[in-house]
Amino acid sequence: MPSLQLSLSISPLTDPTLSPQPKPQSLLLVPHTPLRPKHLLCCLFATAKNAIIVEDQNAVVNGRVGADTGVPAEEDLLLPAGLQKEFMPKHVAVIMDGNRRWARMRGLPVVLGYEAGIRALRRVMGLCCKWGIIRVLTVFAFSSDNWFRPKVEVDFLMRLFGRGLKDELENFVRKNIRISVIGDSSKLPKPLQELIMAATETTKNNSGLHLIVAVNYSGQRDIVQACQSIALKAKDGLIEPEDINEFLIEQELDTRCAAFPHPDLLIRTSGELRVSNFLLWQLAYTELFFTQSHWPEFGESEFLEALHSFQQRQRRYGGKNT
Repeated sequence: MPSLQLSLSISPLTDPTLSPQPKPQSLLLVPHTPLRPKHLLCCLFATAKNAIIVEDQNAVVNGRVGADTGVPAEEDLLLPAGLQKEFMPKHVAVIMDGNRRWARMRGLPVVLGYEAGIRALRRVMGLCCKWGIIRVLTVFAFSSDNWFRPKVEVDFLMRLFGRGLKDELENFVRKNIRISVIGDSSKLPKPLQELIMAATETTKNNSGLHLIVAVNYSGQRDIVQACQSIALKAKDGLIEPEDINEFLIEQELDTRCAAFPHPDLLIRTSGELRVSNFLLWQLAYTELFFTQSHWPEFGESEFLEALHSFQQRQRRYGGKNT
């Protein structure tokens, strides 16, 4: 088949009232393999960052093979054996428990357990991006009750979170990962608050995996603040009491930032059998999976075990068996 080259001139999406306007970008697309009819470029859309979406994942875009959008193309999805795409959860929540116990069992300082926990989170994020079906990953990083732990440990956790945000931000951008932080951030150190704002702003338009990190979070407080917000609207005459329903409450919860606010699957590590004040409203119909593995040792095999268990369950939402 003869070689085909396409030269494209692409203008970023801009505000016509701004001046000067950015210049159009010229791209040369050279198919890495012969183009099939279904792959005759469905793309041609550029964001302000000139990100290109190309259906042919083997196209050479400005000298680079493939377009890393963070979401694999349909034909590129490689789920492990035994998993069915149509039964994969869209939203997975994780209580990352057992970092301290993992370290103490090995005679290590507690701080090394938390650092190992960061590596475990990277593994799980990588698997979610690789499989491309899980759209939201929510992790419980710091409970509002964790302030009662030793100050030296809390201070280390705050520094670790800030360092993790700095270290991972470039990866988030490259992998098209969006990050959101839920919980009462007003009590966090000011430098950490600024890092959170910068990371969420930088990634807010990313369309791949949505990572939601719960920091200084309480499920009870989440419901209370939602009720307070609704009460103020009722007081100001913006809504009537009879207007208040489940949908209205959900619009005020911290998870309103997610396209899929209700987790399909909750995983808790380290053998504990409780939800510990995490996403109390959102977990109403969530499937629960508990594992004896401590969070730092949680990897692909443990994740697959949870997903296989999830796919064997019937989700009836109060209805009858189908």
